[in-house]
Amino acid sequence: MALRDLIPWSRDARSSVPSVFRSDEGDPFLTLHREMNRLFDDVFSRFGAPSVFGRGTWPSIEIVPSDKEVTVTAELPGMEEKDVEVLLDQDVLTIRGEKKAETEDRERRFSERYYGRFERVIPLPFEVDEDRAEASFKNGVLTVTLPRSPKAQEKAKRIPINGKEA
Repeated sequence: MALRDLIPWSRDARSSVPSVFRSDEGDPFLTLHREMNRLFDDVFSRFGAPSVFGRGTWPSIEIVPSDKEVTVTAELPGMEEKDVEVLLDQDVLTIRGEKKAETEDRERRFSERYYGRFERVIPLPFEVDEDRAEASFKNGVLTVTLPRSPKAQEKAKRIPINGKEA
């Protein structure tokens, strides 16, 4: 095996520009392998399962609970507020939308960007005051703030820790 076989790009003989494609791009078995990985990745992402092949669920979210509220942040780069829908129903938060491609598929030679419809369903750990829920969207980041209901705040009980040794 030559050292150049380990490098994930090669130079096109007709051009001095490096290409992200290897010279074995025409290998039908390698093409089949890549397409099968993409297919499984697409199927499993619809069930909310983490990807075995590297993409993972999208969009990436962060959940930060506190005594009074829970804050859910979702990264949606390249999207606008009008492309995203936020729903709250029976203590389940749903974030869904669609990211559209900026170019036609035939114009793209290589892409690791995600396009298409998405939906994240997030069960909330406590009852939410739906009337005070807020969402904001800035610089491709969606932030949803969900205050605990007064009933849920009453149920939360802090347990003191004794300093005695066992």
